[in-house]
Amino acid sequence: MSSGNDGSEKKKNRKKEMKLGITYKKDASFGDWYSEAVIHGEMIEYYGVSGCYILMPSAMGKEKDHIEGFAPEVAWVTKSGQSDLEFPIAIRPTSETIMYPYFSKWIRSYRDLPFRCYQWCNVVRWEFSDPTPFIRSREFLWQEGHSAFATKEEADEEVLQILELYHRIYEEFLAVPVIKGRKSEMEKFAGGLHTTSVEAFIPNTGRGIQAATSHCLGQKFADMFGIKFEDDKGSRSNVWQNSWGYSTRSIGVMVMTHGDDKGLVLPPRVAPLQVIVIPVSYSKDADMASIKGACESTVCTLSQSGIRVELDDRTNHSPGWKYSHWEMKGVPLRIEIGPKDVANKQVRMVRRDNGAKVDVPVTNLVEEVTVLLDGIQENLFRTAMERRDACIQVIHTWDEFIAALNNKRLILAPWCDEEEVEKDVKVRTRGERELGAAKTLCTPFDQPELPQGTMCFASGKPAKTWSFWGRSY
Repeated sequence: MSSGNDGSEKKKNRKKEMKLGITYKKDASFGDWYSEAVIHGEMIEYYGVSGCYILMPSAMGKEKDHIEGFAPEVAWVTKSGQSDLEFPIAIRPTSETIMYPYFSKWIRSYRDLPFRCYQWCNVVRWEFSDPTPFIRSREFLWQEGHSAFATKEEADEEVLQILELYHRIYEEFLAVPVIKGRKSEMEKFAGGLHTTSVEAFIPNTGRGIQAATSHCLGQKFADMFGIKFEDDKGSRSNVWQNSWGYSTRSIGVMVMTHGDDKGLVLPPRVAPLQVIVIPVSYSKDADMASIKGACESTVCTLSQSGIRVELDDRTNHSPGWKYSHWEMKGVPLRIEIGPKDVANKQVRMVRRDNGAKVDVPVTNLVEEVTVLLDGIQENLFRTAMERRDACIQVIHTWDEFIAALNNKRLILAPWCDEEEVEKDVKVRTRGERELGAAKTLCTPFDQPELPQGTMCFASGKPAKTWSFWGRSY
């Protein structure tokens, strides 16, 4: 009787195990899939306040343009307990107005320049009604840098240097292709001189994502906050300033780009765990001591070579359950070791990106794992680039623009570079299929040839540049 109950319990457990995992398809229900992927992948936990998530592992009034630019996003504290505050307190959306009063104390002479300040901190923005984990959160963690220079040339040079660093982070580490370019006057940083950005694109939704930004602030903030320096001739001048930022949005971009119907797919260079080792035995007669010993030896060998590896030797889950669990968490490479592998002095490797399997002699273990991890990294970037490029559509007319927009394309269009025209495009596309208005994503640095006589797709005026347009997060 006891053995019968045990068998029944095992069947129930197997049914429970079958229900674990991602239930939505990425192509069919992207929003639901994404939510499941980041939750089941143990990246976040939802919190009781909308737009806030648990990550698992008086100066305000001085700069009018800057504050007005962020006004819809600022969260204000108006009470302390049951008492009304005499003045409302803003929870920072960014740190310029917090830092810059002190820059005027720290910077006195040309010898203090260039000056750079760097921090990671949480910021709050409260302007939207449809938050998306990592992509649009009301509170999020970000890196921000602030710098000051004696000349505009130095400031402009750093803007591009920082942008290139962000470009490399996305492409070399996150395996996400991004486009470097300049923001329009309408989309630039509030109060800044000009803004550059790297832009990602999600083919499943047909939306762009501003992945990181690097701004030249000019001298406006320096003038407002009295940030001056004395040059080597005794003259006093305003400094030239930059600011630049990169946030946990990058995690969301990576998940959206690489994830599949099984869950997360993490690039090896940023995966906390690069290899998971799983002992495999479907027979009671298997020599589990030998199998476990081979697994532990594999973990030791790889770990000593600097590879991030763990052994899943839990006995309360089947090998199949473990496969699904670690696939859902996006671990790039799985190593399976069973009785035949021990006998043949080999291991079986399974790639997360494409499911390919290969048997490798233990004598070549480190070399083969290294090659496979590099191959996974390269394949993820190549595949993402191909998918992104397949969505780029060059258009010349308004009708072509609307058709491309409704087909979820990343649109490259000739534009007259006029703010009023961009505003008009937003108004005219706001009602298209209720998916949101189109806007400029960036004017790419890598400009195609613009033949003389090319007209703006929206206004019919002479075009001045090629710009990327589309819907965005």
